[in-house]
Amino acid sequence: MIKKLSDLTGLEHHKNPEINGITCDSRKVEPGFLFAALPGTEVNGADYINHAVERGASAVLCKKGVNLSLEKDVALIQVDRPRKAYAKMAAQFFGAYPERIYAVTGTSGKSSVVWFVRQLLQALDIKAASIGTMGAFGPGFFEKGSLTSPDPVKLHRTIQKVMDEAGVTDVALEASSHGLDQYRLDGLKVDIAAFTNFSHEHLDYHETLEAYLDAKKRLFDELISRRGVAVLNADVPEYEELHNIVAGKGKRVLSYGHHGSDLTILTEEATKDGCSLVVQCDGEGYDLNLKLFGLFQSMNVLCAIGMIVAAHPDIEKARLFDAASTLKAVPGRMEAFSGHPKGAKVFVDYAHKPNALETVLKEVRNHTKGNVHVVFGCGGDRDKMKRGQMGKLASQLADYVVITDDNPRSENPADIRSAIHAQVPDAENIGNRREAIRFALSRLAPEDSLIIAGKGHETGQLVGATLHPFDDRDVAREEIKALEQTA
Repeated sequence: MIKKLSDLTGLEHHKNPEINGITCDSRKVEPGFLFAALPGTEVNGADYINHAVERGASAVLCKKGVNLSLEKDVALIQVDRPRKAYAKMAAQFFGAYPERIYAVTGTSGKSSVVWFVRQLLQALDIKAASIGTMGAFGPGFFEKGSLTSPDPVKLHRTIQKVMDEAGVTDVALEASSHGLDQYRLDGLKVDIAAFTNFSHEHLDYHETLEAYLDAKKRLFDELISRRGVAVLNADVPEYEELHNIVAGKGKRVLSYGHHGSDLTILTEEATKDGCSLVVQCDGEGYDLNLKLFGLFQSMNVLCAIGMIVAAHPDIEKARLFDAASTLKAVPGRMEAFSGHPKGAKVFVDYAHKPNALETVLKEVRNHTKGNVHVVFGCGGDRDKMKRGQMGKLASQLADYVVITDDNPRSENPADIRSAIHAQVPDAENIGNRREAIRFALSRLAPEDSLIIAGKGHETGQLVGATLHPFDDRDVAREEIKALEQTA
């Protein structure tokens, strides 16, 4: 793939070289590449411009005011917001757009919503893909991922790849606050933009809740397309502000929830196998019997249904709601594990923030006649305010608490556990995560439930700079099997 520099910028350039690649990592530069020298919190891309030029970069994008001493004569693009320019150049370089792009933001539920959108569309014979924390999935297609909102080049390359290899027409992706703040999604034409909920998270990055919410508002204020539709949770305090932003731009709003105008929950209850609800849509009532644990999942499902209704207004609603009853949960999101010798329920969930932990503990309580047990920790080098908050919530909502290590990163794991323990002094403090899970499983009674929270689908535990293999789901299976053998 080769493009002229002017094709990427939309401007005339004295030097207008052919560009055959684009990257913000100087180590990945090849001859004819454009190198984006992006400012960062730990590394400044401007420090690596000459390295990129030595490797053959024919053009450099950087922030205005950067002092340059180039060893070779290359095309130079200096702008006020290089991250935004980089995202738009990536979009122009790859130039691949599916027929419909769905993007969802919010503190919790993003992974589940895009997972459900893809499943529902495929059940309706529409070729669809999802991109986010779990990776990229499409018909016969999988590509591993790690970031909720990937780097713009990776994002656009993945979209092009899933279109070429899987023939998808619809792509659903997660829009994280980091990704929105860093302009990773700029350049996309977002047809359907959705909002799930908002709570305390990522203040280590955004510093204030106001800044955190402002980042999410960009999806509705700046990125939604001219004819785009917003799908908003009508049950959250942020609804009115987001509605006003979208309506003020003359765009349509579709709302869902107990107070939703377009998708209204009339009744809902937790059941033995998941949850059951009646939803009104276009004046008709539809029964939903979800094989998904947690009433919060009903909101994620409604968000996904709302996005599809917005994108495909002529879709047969009865068929859509029928398909919803077959949905499968995202791995590591309220994922249930059977086989405990006493018949106790065991769940693994990604809840690693206060609101998410509160939600899953309350939902597990709905499915539990006995005691609720929880194993959790907090990540290192992240928002420290969460530790005490999560400890307090665990003490209030669980009957038995085991504090363990999550991803301590560069911090002393014992210090992290101590900060949590201060708010739940009766908890067990077991640093080794496998031993903590084993201990919690061993004391479950027949009608008890255990939630192993924090890591969900993750397959590694980050201690220092080393990622050790560790999967809560595998460990839960192994330790349950060991209990069965000794029972």
